[in-house]
Amino acid sequence: MYIVHSMFLVPVQKVDEVIEIYKNRSRLVDHAEGFITFRLLQNETKPGELTVYMEWETKEAFLAWVSSDEYKRIHELEKKYPDQELASIVPAITRYKVVAL
Repeated sequence: MYIVHSMFLVPVQKVDEVIEIYKNRSRLVDHAEGFITFRLLQNETKPGELTVYMEWETKEAFLAWVSSDEYKRIHELEKKYPDQELASIVPAITRYKVVAL
């Protein structure tokens, strides 16, 4: 199993807006080969800190997703988001190989 975290900081007054964006996400990734789950996490003590948590069967499945046309299409739309403050947020991405269950 392979896990990817994308942590990003959002201005507190825009957190609810970002959460709604993720609640209404395209769900294209849900159909990707090797995809297991998606979660949006909010830090309890720092509400502006959000993390996208994704599980994949393998690292190769994740890498295939990030090189797919669907992935590129989703991320191009993010760059065109009308709120440029949100569009310019760059996440800190951390990848993990699961070594024990």
